[in-house]
Amino acid sequence: MPGRTHLYVPGPTNIPDSILSAMHVPMEDHRRPDFPELVKPLLEDLKKIFQTQAGQCFIFPATGTAGWEIALTNTLSPGDKVLAYRFGQFSHLWIDMARRLGFDVEHVEIPWGEGIPLDQLEARLKADTKQDIKAVLICHNETATGVTNDLAGVRKALDAAGHSALFYVDGVSSIASIDFRMDEWGIDIGLAGSQKGFMLPAGLALLCFSQKALDARQNAKSRRCFLDIQDQMTHNAGGYFPYTPSIPLLYGLRKSIDLLLEEGLQNVFARHYRLAEGVRRAVKAWGLDLCARDQKWYSNTVSAIVVPQGYDARDVMHYAYHRYNLSLGAGLSEVMGKVFRIGHLGDLNELMLCSAIAGAEMAMRDTGIQVTPGSGIAAACEYWRETAPAIKPR
Repeated sequence: MPGRTHLYVPGPTNIPDSILSAMHVPMEDHRRPDFPELVKPLLEDLKKIFQTQAGQCFIFPATGTAGWEIALTNTLSPGDKVLAYRFGQFSHLWIDMARRLGFDVEHVEIPWGEGIPLDQLEARLKADTKQDIKAVLICHNETATGVTNDLAGVRKALDAAGHSALFYVDGVSSIASIDFRMDEWGIDIGLAGSQKGFMLPAGLALLCFSQKALDARQNAKSRRCFLDIQDQMTHNAGGYFPYTPSIPLLYGLRKSIDLLLEEGLQNVFARHYRLAEGVRRAVKAWGLDLCARDQKWYSNTVSAIVVPQGYDARDVMHYAYHRYNLSLGAGLSEVMGKVFRIGHLGDLNELMLCSAIAGAEMAMRDTGIQVTPGSGIAAACEYWRETAPAIKPR
C-alpha cells in the first residue's frame, strides 16, 4: 500500500529517526579498550529513568519476559511463596512463569478492567504473621486492559503491614512513559523492555535492583546461568558484558536516554497523559467504554476500547489494517474480540495520534458499529487544541 503503516499497538512503538540513525553503525569489537566509555555512562544514566540513586541497573540482550525470570530466579528459592494478582494477560503470564519455575504462587483473581484492591492487599499482608510471603509481584501497567496500578499505594500497604516481602514491578509498558519512582516507592526490582517507552526495537531487558534485592541473592537457590546478574555485575564493573551484547541496541539506548532526559521525565509523563486523555475523549464521544472500569486506573500508555455487544473487535482491526494500513492492538485472552487497543506511548504527538483515532473510527463504521462520523477525532482535537502550549502570536 502507498504511504507508511500506522503503528498504534502498545508495543513495539514508533522509533524516532534519530534513534534509527544512532543504531546504524558498523559492527565493533565489544572487547575493545574504549568500550567502557559507552557502557559505564549508559548504566549510570539508566538509573535516572528508573529514578533511583541507590539501585543498580542491568542490561540483558533479552525481552521483558526474561526480565520476569531474572527478577524471580536471582532473589528467590524454589518453594518460596509469592503473592500476585491476576487482572490481565501479562499479570497472568508472570504468574504462570513463577509456577513453572517452582515457586509457591498465591494468586488473587481480579476482574479484568480493575486494578489491585489495596485494602485487600494490606489485609492479606497483615494476616501473614509468619512472613511466609517472600515477594509481591505487581504489574504496574496491564497492557491487555489499559489498567495502571498505584505503586505508591502498594508500598503503603507493605509498610502498614510491617511486611518484609520484596516488591517486584513489571514496568514494561510504564517505565519511561508513566511516573515510576524506584527509590521513593521502595521498589526492589523494576523491569522494562526496550520496545515501548524507550522507543527501541525489542531485544533489551532493562532492570534495576535495590540493595535489598541484591542482598537477597546470597540465599537464593534458584538455578540460573545466562540470566544470572552476578555475571553481569562482575563484567559491568569494568564496563563490559559477560557475553556478546547487541551493540546497535546499546547505541540506540544511549540516544533514547538522551532524548528522554532532554525532554525531561516530568514533561514525558505529562505528554503521555495529555495524548491519552485525547483518546479517552474520543472514546467518550463515540459513546463507547474503556475496559478500565474506573478513572483511577486509566492508563496513559494504552486504551483498551470495548466494542458494543454483538460486534467483534477483531473485525475492527481487520478493516483498520487491510483498508487503512493501521495496526491496532488486539484483545488478549479473556478480552479477545471484546476490545481493540490504541497504544499511545513512545515517540508520539497529536497529529500522529489523530491517524489512529480517525482510522479506528472509519474501521468501526465499516463493521457496522454506529459511531457518529467525526465525533471522536473532533473531541480529541478540541481537547488537544485547548490544552496546547501557548505560543507567541506571529
